[in-house]
Amino acid sequence: MENVSEVTIHPCKESKYIKPLRVQYTQNGVKKDWDAIKVHDSVCVVIFNTTSQSLVLVKQLRPAVYINNASPDWSSNDVLHIDSKKYPGSLGLTYELCAGVVDKNESLEEITRCEILEECGFNVPLEKIERITSYRSSVGHSGSLQTMFYAEVTDEMRVSQGGGNPDEGEFIDVVEIPIQEARTFIMDENITKPVGLMFAVMWFYANKLKSHI
Repeated sequence: MENVSEVTIHPCKESKYIKPLRVQYTQNGVKKDWDAIKVHDSVCVVIFNTTSQSLVLVKQLRPAVYINNASPDWSSNDVLHIDSKKYPGSLGLTYELCAGVVDKNESLEEITRCEILEECGFNVPLEKIERITSYRSSVGHSGSLQTMFYAEVTDEMRVSQGGGNPDEGEFIDVVEIPIQEARTFIMDENITKPVGLMFAVMWFYANKLKSHI
Protein backbone atom coordinates (compact mmCIF):
# COMPACT_ATOMS: atom_id res chain seq x y z
CA MET A 1 0.00 0.00 0.00
CA GLU A 2 2.76 2.45 0.90
CA ASN A 3 4.80 1.55 -2.19
CA VAL A 4 4.65 4.91 -3.96
CA SER A 5 6.99 6.30 -6.59
CA GLU A 6 7.24 8.99 -9.27
CA VAL A 7 5.48 11.53 -7.02
CA THR A 8 4.77 14.89 -8.65
CA ILE A 9 2.53 17.80 -7.65
CA HIS A 10 0.71 19.80 -10.32
CA PRO A 11 -1.64 22.81 -10.28
CA CYS A 12 -5.25 21.56 -10.06
CA LYS A 13 -7.03 23.05 -13.06
CA GLU A 14 -10.16 20.87 -12.88
CA SER A 15 -11.48 18.02 -10.77
CA LYS A 16 -14.63 15.94 -10.38
CA TYR A 17 -14.14 15.89 -6.62
CA ILE A 18 -13.31 19.48 -5.65
CA LYS A 19 -13.94 22.97 -6.98
CA PRO A 20 -11.60 25.75 -5.77
CA LEU A 21 -13.40 29.06 -5.24
CA ARG A 22 -12.65 32.60 -4.11
CA VAL A 23 -15.38 34.13 -1.97
CA GLN A 24 -15.62 37.92 -1.84
CA TYR A 25 -17.81 39.56 0.79
CA THR A 26 -18.18 42.51 3.13
CA GLN A 27 -18.16 41.87 6.88
CA ASN A 28 -18.87 44.73 9.29
CA GLY A 29 -18.03 47.18 6.53
CA VAL A 30 -14.68 45.49 5.70
CA LYS A 31 -14.22 43.94 2.25
CA LYS A 32 -12.68 40.48 2.39
CA ASP A 33 -11.52 37.61 0.18
CA TRP A 34 -11.57 33.98 1.27
CA ASP A 35 -10.35 30.96 -0.68
CA ALA A 36 -12.61 27.93 -0.31
CA ILE A 37 -13.22 24.51 -1.84
CA LYS A 38 -16.60 23.06 -2.81
CA VAL A 39 -16.66 19.32 -2.10
CA HIS A 40 -19.21 16.54 -1.70
CA ASP A 41 -20.85 15.95 1.65
CA SER A 42 -19.93 12.63 3.23
CA VAL A 43 -20.81 9.85 5.65
CA CYS A 44 -18.70 7.88 8.11
CA VAL A 45 -19.49 5.02 10.45
CA VAL A 46 -18.31 3.72 13.81
CA ILE A 47 -18.22 -0.07 13.39
CA PHE A 48 -18.08 -2.33 16.44
CA ASN A 49 -17.38 -6.03 15.95
CA THR A 50 -19.13 -7.74 18.84
CA THR A 51 -17.41 -11.05 18.09
CA SER A 52 -13.88 -9.74 18.46
CA GLN A 53 -14.86 -6.87 20.81
CA SER A 54 -13.04 -4.42 18.59
CA LEU A 55 -13.60 -1.26 16.59
CA VAL A 56 -13.23 -1.73 12.85
CA LEU A 57 -11.14 0.95 11.12
CA VAL A 58 -9.61 1.41 7.71
CA LYS A 59 -6.00 2.22 6.88
CA GLN A 60 -5.16 3.91 3.60
CA LEU A 61 -2.75 6.23 1.85
CA ARG A 62 -3.84 9.87 1.87
CA PRO A 63 -1.82 11.91 -0.64
CA ALA A 64 -2.70 15.17 1.11
CA VAL A 65 -1.15 13.85 4.32
CA TYR A 66 1.85 12.50 2.43
CA ILE A 67 2.76 15.78 0.72
CA ASN A 68 2.47 17.61 4.05
CA ASN A 69 5.01 15.20 5.52
CA ALA A 70 7.41 15.52 2.58
CA SER A 71 9.30 18.33 0.88
CA PRO A 72 9.63 18.71 -2.89
CA ASP A 73 13.21 18.15 -4.05
CA TRP A 74 13.03 20.10 -7.30
CA SER A 75 10.56 21.68 -9.70
CA SER A 76 10.15 22.12 -13.42
CA ASN A 77 7.41 23.86 -15.41
CA ASP A 78 5.22 24.38 -12.31
CA VAL A 79 5.54 20.69 -11.40
CA LEU A 80 7.01 19.77 -8.00
CA HIS A 81 8.87 16.49 -7.59
CA ILE A 82 9.15 14.47 -4.37
CA ASP A 83 11.82 11.84 -3.84
CA SER A 84 9.85 8.79 -2.65
CA LYS A 85 13.06 7.09 -1.51
CA LYS A 86 13.70 9.94 0.89
CA TYR A 87 10.02 10.26 1.78
CA PRO A 88 8.41 6.77 1.87
CA GLY A 89 4.71 6.27 1.29
CA SER A 90 4.25 5.29 4.94
CA LEU A 91 4.30 9.02 5.72
CA GLY A 92 0.85 9.24 4.13
CA LEU A 93 -0.84 6.30 5.85
CA THR A 94 -3.81 7.14 8.05
CA TYR A 95 -6.23 5.27 10.29
CA GLU A 96 -9.83 6.36 9.81
CA LEU A 97 -13.46 5.44 10.12
CA CYS A 98 -15.04 3.71 7.15
CA ALA A 99 -16.41 6.61 5.10
CA GLY A 100 -17.54 7.79 1.68
CA VAL A 101 -18.80 10.78 -0.26
CA VAL A 102 -22.49 11.47 -0.88
CA ASP A 103 -22.58 11.31 -4.66
CA LYS A 104 -25.49 8.94 -5.27
CA ASN A 105 -29.26 9.42 -5.26
CA GLU A 106 -29.64 7.18 -2.22
CA SER A 107 -30.33 7.70 1.47
CA LEU A 108 -27.36 8.37 3.74
CA GLU A 109 -28.00 5.02 5.42
CA GLU A 110 -27.86 3.22 2.07
CA ILE A 111 -24.61 4.94 1.15
CA THR A 112 -23.18 4.02 4.55
CA ARG A 113 -24.23 0.38 4.14
CA CYS A 114 -22.52 0.27 0.75
CA GLU A 115 -19.31 1.75 2.14
CA ILE A 116 -19.22 -0.79 4.98
CA LEU A 117 -19.55 -3.61 2.45
CA GLU A 118 -16.97 -2.21 0.01
CA GLU A 119 -14.34 -1.09 2.49
CA CYS A 120 -14.73 -3.53 5.38
CA GLY A 121 -16.55 -6.54 3.92
CA PHE A 122 -19.51 -6.70 6.31
CA ASN A 123 -23.10 -7.05 5.07
CA VAL A 124 -25.09 -4.93 7.50
CA PRO A 125 -28.92 -4.74 7.35
CA LEU A 126 -30.10 -1.21 6.66
CA GLU A 127 -32.19 -1.09 9.83
CA LYS A 128 -29.09 -1.83 11.94
CA ILE A 129 -27.37 1.41 10.91
CA GLU A 130 -27.89 4.03 13.62
CA ARG A 131 -27.46 7.75 13.03
CA ILE A 132 -25.23 9.48 15.59
CA THR A 133 -24.97 13.12 14.47
CA SER A 134 -23.87 15.42 11.68
CA TYR A 135 -21.39 18.29 11.69
CA ARG A 136 -19.42 20.60 9.43
CA SER A 137 -15.90 19.48 8.60
CA SER A 138 -12.86 21.41 7.34
CA VAL A 139 -14.63 24.65 8.24
CA GLY A 140 -11.65 26.76 7.18
CA HIS A 141 -11.84 25.79 3.53
CA SER A 142 -14.79 23.50 2.65
CA GLY A 143 -17.42 23.45 5.39
CA SER A 144 -18.91 20.25 3.98
CA LEU A 145 -21.48 18.27 5.96
CA GLN A 146 -20.49 14.88 7.34
CA THR A 147 -22.98 12.53 8.98
CA MET A 148 -21.74 9.88 11.40
CA PHE A 149 -23.44 6.52 11.91
CA TYR A 150 -22.98 3.50 14.18
CA ALA A 151 -23.23 -0.18 13.26
CA GLU A 152 -22.56 -3.41 15.09
CA VAL A 153 -21.24 -6.39 13.17
CA THR A 154 -20.22 -9.98 13.86
CA ASP A 155 -17.71 -12.24 12.17
CA GLU A 156 -20.66 -14.11 10.63
CA MET A 157 -21.68 -10.93 8.79
CA ARG A 158 -18.36 -10.75 6.95
CA VAL A 159 -18.89 -11.66 3.30
CA SER A 160 -15.56 -10.44 1.89
CA GLN A 161 -12.20 -9.05 2.94
CA GLY A 162 -13.25 -5.52 1.97
CA GLY A 163 -10.44 -3.36 0.71
CA GLY A 164 -12.41 -0.76 -1.23
CA ASN A 165 -13.59 -0.47 -4.81
CA PRO A 166 -10.85 -1.59 -7.23
CA ASP A 167 -12.58 0.25 -10.08
CA GLU A 168 -11.89 3.49 -8.18
CA GLY A 169 -8.27 2.54 -7.51
CA GLU A 170 -8.81 2.08 -3.77
CA PHE A 171 -6.26 0.21 -1.65
CA ILE A 172 -7.66 -0.17 1.87
CA ASP A 173 -6.60 -2.34 4.80
CA VAL A 174 -9.18 -3.29 7.42
CA VAL A 175 -7.84 -2.91 10.97
CA GLU A 176 -9.53 -4.01 14.19
CA ILE A 177 -8.58 -2.25 17.42
CA PRO A 178 -9.61 -4.03 20.67
CA ILE A 179 -11.85 -1.76 22.72
CA GLN A 180 -9.52 -1.91 25.71
CA GLU A 181 -6.77 -0.39 23.54
CA ALA A 182 -8.81 2.15 21.57
CA ARG A 183 -8.42 5.10 23.95
CA THR A 184 -4.63 4.71 24.01
CA PHE A 185 -4.65 4.28 20.23
CA ILE A 186 -6.40 7.56 19.47
CA MET A 187 -4.16 9.54 21.84
CA ASP A 188 -0.93 8.19 20.34
CA GLU A 189 0.55 11.12 18.40
CA ASN A 190 2.70 8.74 16.36
CA ILE A 191 -0.44 7.30 14.75
CA THR A 192 -1.88 9.50 12.00
CA LYS A 193 -5.65 9.86 12.24
CA PRO A 194 -8.29 12.58 11.76
CA VAL A 195 -10.05 14.22 14.68
CA GLY A 196 -13.31 12.56 13.62
CA LEU A 197 -11.90 9.19 14.61
CA MET A 198 -10.93 10.53 18.02
CA PHE A 199 -14.46 11.87 18.54
CA ALA A 200 -15.97 8.58 17.37
CA VAL A 201 -14.00 6.50 19.86
CA MET A 202 -14.90 8.81 22.74
CA TRP A 203 -18.56 8.67 21.66
CA PHE A 204 -18.40 4.88 21.71
CA TYR A 205 -16.90 4.84 25.20
CA ALA A 206 -19.58 7.24 26.45
CA ASN A 207 -22.60 5.64 24.78
CA LYS A 208 -22.00 1.99 23.88
CA LEU A 209 -19.18 0.47 25.89
CA LYS A 210 -21.16 -0.29 29.07
CA SER A 211 -23.55 -2.56 27.20
CA HIS A 212 -20.64 -4.70 25.99
CA ILE A 213 -18.62 -5.25 29.16
